[in-house]
Amino acid sequence: MVTIENLSNVHLDVLKEIGNIGAGHAATALSQLMSERIEMTVPNVSILTLSKVSDFLGGPEKIVVGIYMKVFGDAPGKIIFLFNYDDAQTLVKIVNSKTLPGDVEIEDLDQSVLQEISNIMTGAYLNAISRLTGLNMLSSVPAYACDMAGAIINSALLDFGMVGDYAMLIDTQFKMTQEKMDGHFFLIPDPGSLQVILEAIGV
Repeated sequence: MVTIENLSNVHLDVLKEIGNIGAGHAATALSQLMSERIEMTVPNVSILTLSKVSDFLGGPEKIVVGIYMKVFGDAPGKIIFLFNYDDAQTLVKIVNSKTLPGDVEIEDLDQSVLQEISNIMTGAYLNAISRLTGLNMLSSVPAYACDMAGAIINSALLDFGMVGDYAMLIDTQFKMTQEKMDGHFFLIPDPGSLQVILEAIGV
């Protein structure tokens, strides 16, 4: 049985391709939202233990913005989107055409913008999986958090009733006219869900 911790390079290449297809659809939708041409790519797909997620982001005390949601359907799981605070502000600034000082907390309306961006991206990724596999997958309403990376990860996993020790990281790069930023998309499949996806793809 294929599990998230023993994926082969072939499995990771397939999942990266799914990520790139999803990123292409998300870029189109975000370009319309932001009224600016956006390119998105997935340069890397990798597997991390949950204990290493905070270290990957720069340490458990690194301030980040997190958007998390549940995935329902044929292959349930959890999704967490993480941006460093500066990149989150840049996204909000582009959408709202305003300047945000680096030391001011993102406001409620800005949080809604980030939730919508994450919602669009999640929908694009899940649609890419669904089209290639025929599986039905839907996400919950996104929840917002701004805190230290360690606190967000622990809180999200506690809210989810976490099962398992690993997460699949789909690194996502945003390129715009004058800006370039990274988003970190973590897919945490429920036990057995990854096997369902890979078998539906045929790998």
